Amino acid sequence: MRVTRITDLDIPQLADYTQLTDVALRRVREPEEGLYLAESPKVIERALRAGHRPRSVLLLEEWLPRVEPLLEAFPDVEVYVGESDQLAALTGFHLHRGALASMHRPQPRDPEALLRDSRRIVVLEDLADHTNVGAIFRSVAALGADAVLLTPACADPLYRRAVRVSMGAVLQVPWARLPDWREAGPMIRDAGYELTAFALRDDAEDLADYVDELPERLALMFGTEGAGLTHRALAASTRAVVIPMEHGVDSLNVSTAAALALWAVRTADARSGAGSVSALGARA
Repeated sequence: MRVTRITDLDIPQLADYTQLTDVALRRVREPEEGLYLAESPKVIERALRAGHRPRSVLLLEEWLPRVEPLLEAFPDVEVYVGESDQLAALTGFHLHRGALASMHRPQPRDPEALLRDSRRIVVLEDLADHTNVGAIFRSVAALGADAVLLTPACADPLYRRAVRVSMGAVLQVPWARLPDWREAGPMIRDAGYELTAFALRDDAEDLADYVDELPERLALMFGTEGAGLTHRALAASTRAVVIPMEHGVDSLNVSTAAALALWAVRTADARSGAGSVSALGARA
């Protein structure tokens, strides 16, 4: 490894790691500069396993032995080593997980290609919370769906918090950005999908009844907490589904709702002998 011990926090080579707690800045800057951050050796390993290339690594001295084997294929990548207080001053938070890697952001995927190669997908409309996005990706990976499609305003799956919460699943699950609903709705329908909205509507079906007979291709759509799905999203959907609540609770957290829905679909598919086409590599 090319190890550099930090003596000056203002060198240009450390610019990828500055102002990490400024969410508004980072969500604009990282895509524009073609980077994202992988936090912790475990997530760095998953990023490398997914074929992503590191730009540089920032870590505490004691994490060098853990990270060195991961970078054997990248001998020219700079590894910057600092003290805990130095790294906190640079990044804006204490590096509890020991290491950060600045990674080259992969090229965007084609949503039409993902639709063509999948059977069970999740559509996320305008989710602003990176924690929810990361949690949903983890459920998608764990419960065997094939891909995730996001509207243009949805939070970045490669933002540091989303990557961390997903335990690296955002690096495993194929995902793409949709165009606006004028194009996205016909795109999903023309690919043969039933677009099912999870929404509090009078005509919504109980999830337990809905999964009794599932279509060949299914897109489960979830909206932002509070406002829910937009009128355009609902107009693009074919059916509406609800998870019945008790004790005056009107709904679940969106990531919890998505996990329950994916589990219900997976269970129904298992009973019928169906499954995802496995864009992740194996049938669900």
